[in-house]
Amino acid sequence: MLDRFLLQGPHDARFTILLAHGAGAPMDSASMTGAAEALAGVGFRVARFEFAYMAARRTGARKPPPRAETLNPEYEAAIAELGVDGPLIIGGKSMGGRVASMVADVHARGKVAGLLCLGYPFHPPGQPTKLRTAHLKGLTTPALICQGTRDEFGTRDEVPGYDLSDRIEILWLEDGDHDLKPRKTISGFSAADHLATMAKAAKAWAERL
Repeated sequence: MLDRFLLQGPHDARFTILLAHGAGAPMDSASMTGAAEALAGVGFRVARFEFAYMAARRTGARKPPPRAETLNPEYEAAIAELGVDGPLIIGGKSMGGRVASMVADVHARGKVAGLLCLGYPFHPPGQPTKLRTAHLKGLTTPALICQGTRDEFGTRDEVPGYDLSDRIEILWLEDGDHDLKPRKTISGFSAADHLATMAKAAKAWAERL
């Protein structure tokens, strides 16, 4: 059993980032670890946590992911338990970022400085009309969404047509998939390149908060 939080980065960092995992992979997956290491490398304090259904899988319980909105109280509890004094950025990969986006304004007012989403699930794959963006229209928390241009949950051709809050900035990573990974032979970029770009952009964005 892992600790409640996986912590990385300098203890005296100005910003702390709280990250939740996606629907199908745990907080210590290769994708989550790579993102956390990149963010810690530019000076963030990074904390990762798991929702209860995912933590239960570590003891053999094969629980499916629940509806994203039912996880809001768990995210709120993680914010409270982490107990950060300084500026807090919340977010996560895919579903984790979606849950954070529902918590940022409504449930954690005054506690959250920003929202960082890594591969936002704008719609289920193959269902481009089933949008998960209604709550993003009126979002007041500053947000940075880092998205691969060929992410099947929302591509660069699709997302500009959505009605999104002007508080949301989008960083497009060329040829990146839902894990932000590009095909190097096509794009010329490696996964490490994109994670470094993401972290650098997140640092510059956070400094403007």
